[in-house]
Amino acid sequence: MDVILLQILNGLDKGSAYALIAMGLTLIFGTLGVVNFAHGALFMIGAFCAVTLNRIFNISFTTIDETRTDFLGNPMEVHTTYLETWLGPDLGGAIIDWSVPLSILFAIPIMVAIGVVMERGLIRHFYNRPHADQILVTFGLAIVLQEIVKHYYGANPIPTPAPDAFRSAIDFGALIGLEPNAVIYPYWRLIYFCFAAVVIAALFAFLRFTTFGMVVRAGMADRETVGLLGINIDKRFTIMFGIAAAVAGLAGVMYAPINSPNYHMGMDFLVLSFVVVVVGGMGSLTGAVAAGFLLGVLESFASMNAVKDILPGIDQIIIYLVAIVILLTRPRGLLGRKGVMEE
Repeated sequence: MDVILLQILNGLDKGSAYALIAMGLTLIFGTLGVVNFAHGALFMIGAFCAVTLNRIFNISFTTIDETRTDFLGNPMEVHTTYLETWLGPDLGGAIIDWSVPLSILFAIPIMVAIGVVMERGLIRHFYNRPHADQILVTFGLAIVLQEIVKHYYGANPIPTPAPDAFRSAIDFGALIGLEPNAVIYPYWRLIYFCFAAVVIAALFAFLRFTTFGMVVRAGMADRETVGLLGINIDKRFTIMFGIAAAVAGLAGVMYAPINSPNYHMGMDFLVLSFVVVVVGGMGSLTGAVAAGFLLGVLESFASMNAVKDILPGIDQIIIYLVAIVILLTRPRGLLGRKGVMEE
């Protein structure tokens, strides 16, 4: 039971990232009809927003402490951050410690702006072009973005720690009534899952219960009719592109302590997230979320040593095998609209 529970938790953790990225992809495809292969790069940029804010908070100056010496007897150099100098060691240290959660506020306007510029400056010129053209241009954009990040941040992963309070693990087994120490799980991974659930619920509520969201959903179903009602649906779709970019960015921000950000992390998640979108159903937000968590859990179970001993390498291909089976039996995906990808 404890092994099964641990694999489910691991699957929900990874599935959260898949679901958040896939939601953004689905939102863009459903509103604009664009296959955006640069979406993984937005996830990466979000992670580097956390890296950037952490570096800004840690900008320091050097002083000489005459009361302390190194092993050679020379006075020691002491590095003190400006934040701790201006706000005091307690408040300044706390802000530095909580740099990743605070990066959410830092990343949202940046990601929305990047999304709007991307849509207005490039994507809008490919609305009526074949999907192959859209894939090529957005994939090229993703490569450009990751090379820019590589140039400024380097090729090596950059550790970005979670707050001290959440760097330990919780006895999850005892929490739900199992034997103590049966299932020990990192706090931050549970926080990431809860964060993803909140973002997903907020986006669904926004689309379902706000006037703006209702108009967007109507535009997804019949763009021409909504336009004839005098509504500037193009402007609303641009805003939704910015929101989709923000969702991907927030997924990257909170994932930074789990997987140290590197310039190719967007590509690592992009292909898998597209598989999630196709399995869930192109244009179906509910399908993207369900498929994200389903495939995350399946991948987690496939990574168990007992399974890999029987089927070597199954953890690397399980998602693609599931996708093949589902698309052979149901081309539109699990919850896709009728007619999508069935021609």
